[in-house]
Amino acid sequence: MHRVHARRVVRLPIETRFVAEPEPRTIGIFTRGQQLIAGSFLFSGLLVEDSRLSIWQIAKDDDAVIDEIQGCAWLDDLAAVGDEMARMRAQKWVFEWIDLYGHGNGPGWTPDIVGRRLIRWINHGVFLLRGKGKASADILFQSLARQTLFLARRWKVMPPGLPRFEALSGIIYAGLALEGMEKHVDRAVNALAADCVSQIDADGGIATRNPEALLEILTLLNWTTEALSGTDRPTPPDIMRAVGRIAPTLRALRHADGSLARFHGGGRGLDGRLDQALAASGVKDLPEAGTHMGFVRLNAGRTSLIVDAAAPPEGEASANAHASTLGFELASGRRRFIVNCGSGARFGNEWQRASRATPSHCTLGIEGVSSSHLAPPGRMIAHPELLSDVPQQVLCNVTDGQQGRKLELSHDGYRLTHGLTHARILELSVDGRGLIGEDLLATLNPDDEAVFNNARGDGIAYAIRFHLHPDVKAHRNNETITLTLKSGETWVFTHDNTAELSLSPSVYLQNGRLRPIATQQVVLSGRTMAYATRVRWSFAKADDTPHAVRDLVQADPLDPVD
Repeated sequence: MHRVHARRVVRLPIETRFVAEPEPRTIGIFTRGQQLIAGSFLFSGLLVEDSRLSIWQIAKDDDAVIDEIQGCAWLDDLAAVGDEMARMRAQKWVFEWIDLYGHGNGPGWTPDIVGRRLIRWINHGVFLLRGKGKASADILFQSLARQTLFLARRWKVMPPGLPRFEALSGIIYAGLALEGMEKHVDRAVNALAADCVSQIDADGGIATRNPEALLEILTLLNWTTEALSGTDRPTPPDIMRAVGRIAPTLRALRHADGSLARFHGGGRGLDGRLDQALAASGVKDLPEAGTHMGFVRLNAGRTSLIVDAAAPPEGEASANAHASTLGFELASGRRRFIVNCGSGARFGNEWQRASRATPSHCTLGIEGVSSSHLAPPGRMIAHPELLSDVPQQVLCNVTDGQQGRKLELSHDGYRLTHGLTHARILELSVDGRGLIGEDLLATLNPDDEAVFNNARGDGIAYAIRFHLHPDVKAHRNNETITLTLKSGETWVFTHDNTAELSLSPSVYLQNGRLRPIATQQVVLSGRTMAYATRVRWSFAKADDTPHAVRDLVQADPLDPVD
């Protein structure tokens, strides 16, 4: 039906112009813009290098790549370069889109993608029209008007969450920027305000528990607020209250390096995007103690710890969720060194499924079984990637002591299958120079013991994993592992010898990279034969590591081929 409505609206002869000259609210990355001009295209893990190709020719079968290109966020990167060559490339590709797809044919005609594209085209409208005559301007404006009308007709069919926020924000943005389109604004504003009430919970979280998606929603709400205020329209209180709830939650989900924790399909976020969104919100409130969107953040000195302290999403919201319960990430200053593997969605179905499993996170897993289950591959159900059998009880308690802050957690994800509850204690020292951990597998009652006895056999295998950031150099010395960060800091991992220590291969998955990046993981493995098994471990800065390190090297270099 999207295609049907697209073909209907493109038949309408609609005339419009900018109400006022738009100012760009989105600027991308200069280096990426230069790569595009040189003919180096990198989208969703696909790298194509050919200066003779148009951006519309590099992907024909990869839906993730096509959707990313159709959203036109690459215009931000070309605008960041801003010279004549960048402008000519941007104009060529936008007018090619109108010729290829502007008649309602082909990809890119879903409300969320149209919303993204409209915002970018309008943001960079002056850039796109510079040096163009009236005939070209008429073509561009007519396409903008038709896409706005399409959005006004089709936003309702988008599922709740980020896609509908994108569609509604696109309508509002275009309706306020284009002459004759303002009649669509009020309805979209009211719908957006209603979604802010129903989709943003009282703690500023969203159902998917994806930190990066929450950042995108805040960015869209900021843009909407700025557009409304720029035309002297009041912003509904429900939208303002949603911004006020989201900003402290995002502050609780950021590491000491300024990036987001990577959980439930979300990445670290584009450099500077989080700081920009928080500044634009005007909300300076700090997060209160406790959980935020199911996560807990502890920080001391230069160290930040973010833990997944709740069950994963269920139902429709779990389409990209991970079995990461009680997993954590750890950062020191600008350097994250204990990380989750990340989302493999950009690297194919097999990588996506593997990245969602418990072994891809820094937590304890049993016999390679995840604490929440994915539907089997190829199973003929409507939503084969939804999570099932998630933990029913996840407990979290934070206490402050003389030695530091202590986090006590547990979940029952293995109780039905193995009779075991996983409990975890994490204690971050006052100065941030040490993290002491304790993992416990235990039966809680006679029924659990019966299940355990039935599953035990020659012992139930478990593994506690700590995935390392690719920048970390690891060296094993008997029963300790020395971790050297790129900043020069040195951390030492030790354990109580209850489990067997190993240093194994791992991967780091990040959108914008050509392929998964090889790294390592610290693993404590063993078999439990008793009703209670306890493993103690710790990360501590080496004694000769100073309290403050001057760290001037950029983390996560942009070059995708490194």
